[in-house]
Amino acid sequence: MSNLFQPLVASIGLRYTQSRRKSHFISFISLASIIGIAIGVLVLITVLSVMNGFETAMRDRILGMLAHVTVSENDALVDDWKPMLEDVKRFQHVKAAAPFIEKPVMLNHGDEARGVMLQGVLPDYESQVADVFKHIKKGDANTLKAGSHHIIIGSKLAEDLKVDVGDKVTLISPSGDALENGELPSLERFTIGAIFRIDMQNYDSAFVYVHQADAQEIFDMGSRVTGVRLKLDDVYQAPTVDTEIMNRMGLNYPDLWVNNWTRQNENFFKAIQMQKSVMFIILLLIVAVAAFNLVSTLVMVVTDKESDIAILRTLGMSPAKVMQVFMVQGTLIGIIGTVIGVGLGILLAMNVGTLVGWLEVLFDTHFISGDVYFISELESKVNPRDVILIISASIILSLIATIYPAWRASKVQPAEALRYE
Repeated sequence: MSNLFQPLVASIGLRYTQSRRKSHFISFISLASIIGIAIGVLVLITVLSVMNGFETAMRDRILGMLAHVTVSENDALVDDWKPMLEDVKRFQHVKAAAPFIEKPVMLNHGDEARGVMLQGVLPDYESQVADVFKHIKKGDANTLKAGSHHIIIGSKLAEDLKVDVGDKVTLISPSGDALENGELPSLERFTIGAIFRIDMQNYDSAFVYVHQADAQEIFDMGSRVTGVRLKLDDVYQAPTVDTEIMNRMGLNYPDLWVNNWTRQNENFFKAIQMQKSVMFIILLLIVAVAAFNLVSTLVMVVTDKESDIAILRTLGMSPAKVMQVFMVQGTLIGIIGTVIGVGLGILLAMNVGTLVGWLEVLFDTHFISGDVYFISELESKVNPRDVILIISASIILSLIATIYPAWRASKVQPAEALRYE
C-alpha cells in the first residue's frame, strides 16, 4: 500500500479527485460516496457507544446491588458468620465483606400488596459492599437500627404501594412449616425510613432493606444469617476468588457454597455481547454499501479519463502505476469519509444523552422505559478499540472497492483511447 503514496502516483490521484467543469456529475457522485461512508461510520460508532454505555451502566448498577462473590452453606444458613467473614477477608482482591439475610416476603399497604426480596443487613457493613445507601432519594438510611422496625424500599415499589417516608407497611412472611402445619404467616408492621432509587426497574420495585436483627427476629433465625457478601477491587477477578475460596475453605466448611456475579448474570451479559456483535456486522454493511459505491464512481472516472490514461501510458507509465493512481483516488475518498464519520460519530456519541433528553422534551415522551430496558436513562461510552476497528474496516472496504475500476484503468489501450481525439 506504500506504493500508493509515491509522489507521482499520489499527485495524479489527488488531482483526479478535484472537480473540473466537465466532470461536475462525477464529483457529485464522489461527494455522495464520501457522505455515505461518513454516515455509515457515524451510525456504527454511535450505536456501539450506546451499547457499550448500556452494558457498563447495567454492570455497574447490578454490581452495586449484588455481591461480587457470595459465600454461604448449602442450606443457605450460616450459624456463626463472624469467623467466616474474617476468613474470606484474607483472600487477595477482597476489599470488604458483609453478612446478609435474604428472604422472599410480601409487603402490604391498604389494598396494595407486592412480592419483594427482603434484605436483612448491618448498615455499617452493607455500605462497604453495596451502593444502595448512596442512592437514598427520601428519608434517612440511619433509621435502620436494631429493633427500630424501619424499612428502606425502592421508589417504584413506593409508587406501587402509594406510600411515602413515615408511612406504615405490613410485612407478611410465611413460616417454614406453614404449608405442612397450616400455620398462619407472621405479620410485622414496619415504618418506611427511606426510599432509594437505582433507576433499574427490577431493583427499585422488588428489593427492601431492614436491619439484620429485625430480620433474624421475623424469621426466628437466632444469630444465623444467609451468608456473606464480598466486594472485590477488581470485579473480573470474581471467578478466581470464587475458586480459591472453595479450594482453601472447603475443609473447614464441609457444606460451603460459593457463587459469583459472572455466573449469576452470565446469560444476560452474553446476550448483550452477542447483540453488539450482530449489530456491528449489520451496521458494517451500511459502510460496505457506501464503500462499494466507489466502484461506480471510479468506473465513471476511468471512462472520463481514458484519454489522460492513454497519454500517461505513452509517456511510459506502467499499467501498475496507472492502477495505483485510481486506487489513490478511491482510498482518499474512503479516508475522507471515514475521518468525517469518526469525528461526527464521537461527537454524537458523547452527547447522545443530551440529544435524547432534548428530543424527549420536544416530543413530550420518554424513549427509555425502565419497564422494558431495566434502566431509565440513556448512556454512551466511546471505546477506542471499537473506533480503531471501525476505521480499519472502513478504509479496507474502500481500498477493496477500488481494485476493479483501477484494474480496468490499467487495461486501457493508448491507441484505442486516442483514436478519436
